[in-house]
Formats: sequence, structure tokens, C-alpha cells
Amino acid sequence: MARPWLESYPADVRWDIDDQPAPAWRMLDTAVASWPDHPALTFFARKLSYRELHALVDRAAAGLQRLGVRPGDRVGLYLPNCPQYPIAFFGALKAGAIVVNYSPLDAEATLARKVEDSGTDVLVTLDLEVLLPKAESLLAGTRLKTVIVGSLADFAGVPIPPQCEVPRDAAHLRFLELLDNDGRYTPQPIDDPATHIAVLQYTGGTTGVPKGASLTHGNISMAAAQCVETTRAEPRSMLPGEERMLLVLPLFHIYAELIMFLGISLGTELVLHPKFDVAAVANDIAARRITVMFGVPTMFLALAAHARAHPIDLSSLKHCGSGGAPLALEIVEQFRQLTGVQVTDGWGMSETTAAGTFTPRHGLQKPGSCGLPLPRVDMKIVATDDAGRELAPGELGEICIRGPNVMRGYWQQPQDTAAAFTPDGWFRTGDVGYIDGDGCVFIIERCKDMLLCSGYNVYPRVIEDAIYAHPDVAEVCVIGVADEYRGQSPKAFIRLKDGAPELTLEALQEFLSGRVGRHEMVRALELRAELPKTPVGKHSKLALYEEERRRR
Repeated sequence: MARPWLESYPADVRWDIDDQPAPAWRMLDTAVASWPDHPALTFFARKLSYRELHALVDRAAAGLQRLGVRPGDRVGLYLPNCPQYPIAFFGALKAGAIVVNYSPLDAEATLARKVEDSGTDVLVTLDLEVLLPKAESLLAGTRLKTVIVGSLADFAGVPIPPQCEVPRDAAHLRFLELLDNDGRYTPQPIDDPATHIAVLQYTGGTTGVPKGASLTHGNISMAAAQCVETTRAEPRSMLPGEERMLLVLPLFHIYAELIMFLGISLGTELVLHPKFDVAAVANDIAARRITVMFGVPTMFLALAAHARAHPIDLSSLKHCGSGGAPLALEIVEQFRQLTGVQVTDGWGMSETTAAGTFTPRHGLQKPGSCGLPLPRVDMKIVATDDAGRELAPGELGEICIRGPNVMRGYWQQPQDTAAAFTPDGWFRTGDVGYIDGDGCVFIIERCKDMLLCSGYNVYPRVIEDAIYAHPDVAEVCVIGVADEYRGQSPKAFIRLKDGAPELTLEALQEFLSGRVGRHEMVRALELRAELPKTPVGKHSKLALYEEERRRR
């Protein structure tokens, strides 16, 4: 097939890399062999070297096996950014388990559906008020059997009091107790990394119904290799064994996981932040001389605004990458003026292990483009009404992708898997865009219903279902409206039942609290006597989007 992007590749970056699928933990084994005493993780006041991290991972693997975890069992991670995440992640994989990521932003009902669908029996979490009570509810109301509970203080180097008391019974185990062993675990063979599932990364696709994208060891190892190759362009902005990378993107998100894989593959020092606090991030960049940061556009927008209001030294930054949402040219320019660093854009999905495109730091860059296909990635555009008809450069259609980073399919969902792939094996992204004559990829709009709010996938159907539980609501339609900070925010259009009292935005938000995640919360409300409908009687979101467009 034609690959116009090859002519646009930086001279030192190969598209046809020789890397082969490997067990996901091998990147850590390789890092400890190359940089055993180099800092791997920094968390508050404590540093863990690659040698120390490797030993903790082995002890986690041994602890999980002693707990009864067998090959193919699912181990859930319900964690913020903290050392427990990489320790448990690689430990579970070495024990032979499949990792299931759980978002602290999810409503309890969504968490319960994922536990049952994935078959998760063991969950790793922290003794935080925002986590442990939900974990306890899952323990009582789902198939979950064991909760392993850590504390921020476990690896912080400073005292941090626990927020919740952990029960002392057979269903609970402290994280440090899990690690209380000699690290002698039973290695589990991975005969074919390209097919052996490592991670279930839940996504709603375009429907909002959670589906587990089955990511293999090969998907993970190859996505890391693809990203490492892009750093070879001269002059190099990421040198093996020399960088300090701020990891503030949430690790339960596939984008952050990919950055973790990239960081470990390059022997970087990963500086973990449990949440995005712009002042804390700016201070850490200055104090720790952070050289690499990946984020979503809203993070760079907030950091630029903070730097303008509070003089701070961000000159250590060498490489900044953005993903998860479209990157506005205005944000790029604001950040470049403040730091001298140009934020580069990339695109990926849960189903592609977050890998898809990259923008060369030195070379062809086009405003509005998310870059070129990564090494070993092929992309094409097909007609939205006929996936068998490939379109010419510049023509608008559905973006399709194939490569060693693309998932095997959706967990126990053969029909959804079949619908997501073309007969000849291309994954249909559901995104509409085009590829120009230079191979640059442009995404014009996201999947038909899905919103992107601060980099998180938000599905109107989930919000609509929650609003319909309100006793005064007759009809509801949720769309995304422009938000300068978050990219998009959910807006609800509601027709109340006859005789119902006025409904305010604040009252609706209070009703939805606990029913939807924080990232899904409605930010605007408009009451209507009638909602627009299509000729067949469906709600016309197109009409609502057009109304909002005319208002701007």
C-alpha cells in the first residue's frame, strides 16, 4: 500500500523497525540491567532505583501467587499515581495475571459492571476516602474476593496519615504485607506475546457501554518500541538514562500507561503526582528540573496561565507532548512563548494501546494535524458508508489503522469485535478525518456521540440514563459544548414532566452526584418545552449542535 508519510519521516527515525513482540515486563528487566542504580520512581520525598523497583515487582508477583492468583486471573488496579501502581502492574503480569484498570472517576455502578464483566477477584487500592469505601461496596456486592490496600505513606518518605481504617479480616491485605516475602515467584511462560492478553482497558467505544479492550503483551511492548523510535531524531530530546519525566496523567488511563512504558524503556526517572495541581506541577518542574512532560491540552493551558501569574523557572523542560484531545494552536504558541518548548501532538485510542501518530519535533509539522503514523503503523481513510472503499489523500472519511499496537479485540464481545474490524483486519476508529499528500493525519471530529472532556472519554448515553432516573424528567438529550478549559463539557437539554417544578443546574448536579463520574458531570442545562427530533422520532442531536454553533 502507499505510505506517503515515509517521505515526511525524520532522517534518524525508521518506520520499518525490527522490534518483535515481547513480554511486557521485559522492558523493566532491560532497564534494571542498563541502569540499576538510576532513580526509577520519585514520590514525594522518596526515590526508588530501578534495582529497588525490580525487586519490589518480584515480591509483588510472589505475594500475588501466594494469595492464589493463577495464570489468566484478573487483578484490578484502582489507584491514583503512586508507586503501588507500577509495582502491582508488573507484579501481576509476572504472576501470570491480566491487569484490569479501574478509574477513580467512575461511578460505583460502572465499577461494579466492570468487575463482573472482567471477572476481577483481586483489587489493589489505597486507604483514601475517594477509593476505599467504593472498594468495600464492590467487595460486598460483586464477585470481588480480596482487596489489597496500600497507603500513600508506604513509599512517600514522609508521614501521610491514612484516611480510612482497613478491616483486619481474610478479605483484606495490606500492600506492604503482600510484599513481605523473598521475591521468589514462579515465572509464567508467554509463548506468544502477540496473542497473550496482558491488560483489559475498558472503553465505551462509540456506544458508552463499557467494553474491555484486550491488549496483549505484544501490543504493550511494541507500542513502547514505536514511541522509543520517535525519540531517535536528532537533535534528541530524550536521552536514555538521563531524563526526569513528570507523570501526572492518571495511570489508569491508557495514555499515561504508554508514557510509563516509554519512560521505563528509556531509563527515565518518573516523578509521580497523584493528581494534577498546577502549582505543585510548576513547582516540581522548577525544583526537580523536570525535562519531559506529557499531558492533555488543558494541563498545558493551566501551566501557561500559572507561569504568567507566578514567575517560575520552567527552562529545564526539553520535550512536551500532548494527547487525549485536540491541541489548539493557541495553546502551543502560549506555551512556546513561556518555555521555548513546542508542545507536539499525537493521537491514539485505548484500542491501539494509546499509540497511533506522532509529530516530529524537528521536521514537518502542520497546524491542526496530529502528526504522522508511528513506526510499523498503517493508516487509511475509507468511506463512512462503505469500509471497503478506500479514499484518496485529502478526502474525508473514517480513519482505519493496523499495526502491532492494535488490540486483539473486545473482552468476551465477539460481535463488537467483528464490527470494529474490517474483513481484512483494519481497526475502524470511528473518527472522521483525512490524510494529506504528505502523510499528515487530520482528525475533524470524534466518534458520533463521544465527548472528550479534559482528555477523558465521556458518553452522553451514560449521562442521559442517569438523568432519566430523576422523577421530574420526561426527555433528555446531552451533547458536548465548547469549553475553553476542558475542550468539551456536557450540556443537558431537558423537557420536564407536566406540572414539574423548575429544575436548576445546581439541583441537577446534586442529583447526579454519585450517579455519574466527576468527569461526566453536566456543566450546562437548558430546559425546553420540546426537544428537536428526526423524521423517525429520534432526538436530533445534530439540530442541537447546530443551534449551539449559531450561538457562538
